Amino acid sequence: MIAGKRILLIEDEFLVSAMLEDELAEMGALVVGPAASLAEGLALARAGGFDLAVLDWNLDGESSEPIARALQAAGVPFAISTGYGVVPKGYADCPVLAKPYDPRDLVAVLASLLPPG
Repeated sequence: MIAGKRILLIEDEFLVSAMLEDELAEMGALVVGPAASLAEGLALARAGGFDLAVLDWNLDGESSEPIARALQAAGVPFAISTGYGVVPKGYADCPVLAKPYDPRDLVAVLASLLPPG
């Protein structure tokens, strides 16, 4: 599934971030970050070096759309997590996880973003 994959984690809620980091690590993934702010997340996204990403759409009141654009430009598949349920139309091909969600659902969504094989 996601074992051995490097996953960029962008989440501004510490407890959620810690829970996701634990779940991803338990599944054998290597977590990059986590990043809790737009600036931090954008720097990590631009640096690259990961296979997938989890992107909290609202980072302390700021849209993480610049990070999403950087991920798209780099060809990195990502899942969006949001407590608001709505993201811009340009991201309709990205899976959206409505908060709160089970971390196991995130693992399944990330696995679905990987190419078959």
